[in-house]
Amino acid sequence: MLKIAVLVSGGGTNLQAILDAIRDGVVTDTEVAIVISNNANAYALTRAAEAGVPGTVISPKDYPDRETFGRALAECAKAHGATLAVLAGYLVQIPVSFLRAFPNAVLNIHPALIPSFSGKGYYGLHVHEAALARGVKVTGATVHFVNENLDEGPILLQKAVEVREGDTPAVLQRRVMEEAEWILLPKAIDLIAHGKVTVSGGLAHISE
Repeated sequence: MLKIAVLVSGGGTNLQAILDAIRDGVVTDTEVAIVISNNANAYALTRAAEAGVPGTVISPKDYPDRETFGRALAECAKAHGATLAVLAGYLVQIPVSFLRAFPNAVLNIHPALIPSFSGKGYYGLHVHEAALARGVKVTGATVHFVNENLDEGPILLQKAVEVREGDTPAVLQRRVMEEAEWILLPKAIDLIAHGKVTVSGGLAHISE
């Protein structure tokens, strides 16, 4: 049984996609052990409570430095038995101390086809605003492992989504969620739960 810690900052739509996929048997041999937010007002914590999953708040503001914050995050996740951390709309850069505690075991979903529209400043609606401003015809989402460089860890899964004439950032964001993010993130977790993912040479590999 894979136990995961899900880190969230806001509404928790990707968390809900994970919870629904586990409930519906799309993801098996997996349990959300703990939901951790940096934001006490995150609706994701309500989603966790409604699903009977423990939730807690660990904010970097409450720690003297990022390394101490990262260790507190890791201790909380490990105390609940988690061996995989999933960033599901988590708007805090992960400290190195946390990455050391979960080597090749921190997963993120990014709302674009990395390396496009990724890195510093590309989060939330900003990603979709940039995609529309550039005039791309295809965007999408990427599930990748997290390393010390923002959005540069090994790519596990990607899915393309069409950009349509007249799209607004909010409309495009919703389509990317529905057609890519909510499908890819549960799929990635299920692959890991069944031992089908390895990371070597800076690349993620999927076995049959």
